[in-house]
Amino acid sequence: MAGPVWSVGNCSLFRLLNETQLRELEKYARVRSYPKNNALYCPRDAADGVFLVASGRVRLCSTTSDGKQAILAFVEPGEIFGELALLDSGEREERAETVVDSIIVLLSAERLRLLMSTSIDLTLGVTKLIGLRRLRVERRLRSLLFRSNRERLTHLLVDLAGQYGKSTKDGLLIDIKLSHQELASIIGSTRETVTATLGEMQASGLLTIGRQRIAILDIRRLALEANLPVPLANK
Repeated sequence: MAGPVWSVGNCSLFRLLNETQLRELEKYARVRSYPKNNALYCPRDAADGVFLVASGRVRLCSTTSDGKQAILAFVEPGEIFGELALLDSGEREERAETVVDSIIVLLSAERLRLLMSTSIDLTLGVTKLIGLRRLRVERRLRSLLFRSNRERLTHLLVDLAGQYGKSTKDGLLIDIKLSHQELASIIGSTRETVTATLGEMQASGLLTIGRQRIAILDIRRLALEANLPVPLANK
C-alpha cells in the first residue's frame, strides 16, 4: 500500500510544499483501501476533510429530486476532491464513490488551512483548482441548457478522448469503462437516447462500440463537429 508521504508528494498541488510541510500533513493523514462502488461520503455528511486518490478512480455524483443520478466528474490518481471543505466546514452536497478498488488518503482540512496560511503557492493552487472546477460546472450547465443530446454527447466524447485517449490499431480508444447509462448520467440524457446516438455515429463511421469501450475512428471529424481542438492520444 502506498504511504501518505508518497501519495501526498505525488499530488501536483502538494509539490508546492517542502519536505517539512509534507511531513506535517502526513502526520494527520489517514490511508484506507476501498472496494469498488463504495461510498466515501454522501450529501449532508460533515465536510471536515479533503480526499486524495492514491490509486483507483472516484466518481462524484448528485441525485435529482426525481431520483435520477447525474455524474459530475471522475477523479484520477494524484487528484484531490472534497476541496470545498477548505472553505466551508458545513455539509457535503454531492456523493463520492469508488469506481474500482481504490486507495484513498483523507487529509485534515484544518491542517491544510494552516498550511495555506503559511504558503501563498498552496493557497493560489487551491484557489485555481476550485476556479477550474467551477468553470467545468458552468460549462456543463450551459451545455445542458443550450445543446442537443447529440451535441452534448459529441463534446463529452472529445473531452474523454483528450483525457483517456489511447492510440490503437482500431482507432483512438477511450480507455475508461463507461456504460451507456453512465454516459447518459454525465450529459443529462437517457440511456436509450445515448444508445441510439452512438449507433448513428457508428453507422456514419465516426466510432466503433465495444463492451463499455468506445474507439473513435475519425477524431478530427468528431472534434470539428463539436467545434473543439483535436485532442492528442495520451499513449
